[in-house]
Amino acid sequence: MPDAVSIADPAALRRATAQHLVDDVLAWWLANGPDDRHGGVFTCWSNDGGRMLSRDKYTWSQGRWVWLMARLARAGRLGLVDIDPAACLDRARRCAILLRDHALLPDGSTAYLLAQDGPPKPPAPGSDLHTSVFADLFTALGFAALAAESGEGDWGGLAERLLANASGRIAAGTARTEPYPIRAGFRGFSLPMILVGVGAEVLDATGSAAAADTVLRAVREIETVFLAGDDIAEMAPAAAGDADTLLARHRTPGHVLEACWFLLQAGQSLRRRGIAADFRLFDADTLADIAVRAAALGWDEDQGGLFRYADRDGGAPRGRRTGDRYEDLVVDTWDTKLWWPHAEALYTLALLHLETGRQDLAAWHDRLAAYTYRVFPAGPGGEWVQIRDRAGAPLDKTVALPVKDPFHIARALLLMIERLSALPPGQRS
Repeated sequence: MPDAVSIADPAALRRATAQHLVDDVLAWWLANGPDDRHGGVFTCWSNDGGRMLSRDKYTWSQGRWVWLMARLARAGRLGLVDIDPAACLDRARRCAILLRDHALLPDGSTAYLLAQDGPPKPPAPGSDLHTSVFADLFTALGFAALAAESGEGDWGGLAERLLANASGRIAAGTARTEPYPIRAGFRGFSLPMILVGVGAEVLDATGSAAAADTVLRAVREIETVFLAGDDIAEMAPAAAGDADTLLARHRTPGHVLEACWFLLQAGQSLRRRGIAADFRLFDADTLADIAVRAAALGWDEDQGGLFRYADRDGGAPRGRRTGDRYEDLVVDTWDTKLWWPHAEALYTLALLHLETGRQDLAAWHDRLAAYTYRVFPAGPGGEWVQIRDRAGAPLDKTVALPVKDPFHIARALLLMIERLSALPPGQRS
């Protein structure tokens, strides 16, 4: 388990991050996750990683695995991490083939769940094969990463088509959003947010003008619907009379922090192609203000770490209830400590500090790193125990999908290594 290293020492932070990624996080996943017979990765593990609960494969997680393996192949090829790039690229390719051959449905969406050997299956008795646009978009994300690293086949074209189909359904209001359906009369920040993140990756892989347009439309929606000053709402009501609801008042600090690096990356991707990108949300200092507010709003002053949810004015979420089942989730789990907000926040805070030089971001990074590396890692050769209660004790609960997620931790660590490795020589040591 690594010690928390200050962002003030980029070289030491890069070494510690690479060691933790390769020796612990990836060591566990590569020993336990890959299905080298059928392709893909096994993710239905208990929170502590000790028990495999199912050999089913959620498309959501499989698309993320393609992205991770493809980007690790690139990092290994460039000498950023000590890993076999050919083996990583082969696993990315085989998982992508599994998705291409089994998950893609005739209507342009994807099945939510696959059997171990590939055939799609309903996630619940009587349900449809397709239940979530997020599964479509994570599949597109994986295909885009494979296209960028391999240059093979039509992976980029498949990513473009999945993105366009998903974006069209979101715009039409027909997109399905399991595992947490968005209540009628509200708009969810998670939809334009993921379009920014995935759209930028597809743009980088293919140069697609349609992907660029998708990103620009999504950022415009975030600025006009969800952003107020340095605050980003998780859900925006169509009716002013619903502003007092818990749905409208609650915030998800982890989402906001993750979105900050999506937005910075998207703006940079557009500008590299000479596309006008004048939104406030492409400005690093604006994003820094948003990130600091989200970190402060989510920070648990008593126990440390980031709350899963918070009220827009801080503390436990509150407001008028509408009877939506998502409200029960917010109220029941708001003070839990989850792996993904902490992993994403560490990268965002470091990235924005390096972009702006702001010391408040460095202080937040170091504060969060001290908590995160004390609480979450499972020990040498292990991943993280991903779900914790307020005091940091492990919880045996399901979050979103009944899986142990292979994505957020490894992605955040890998992106941190990439960014620190790109510093000018005088700043690396």
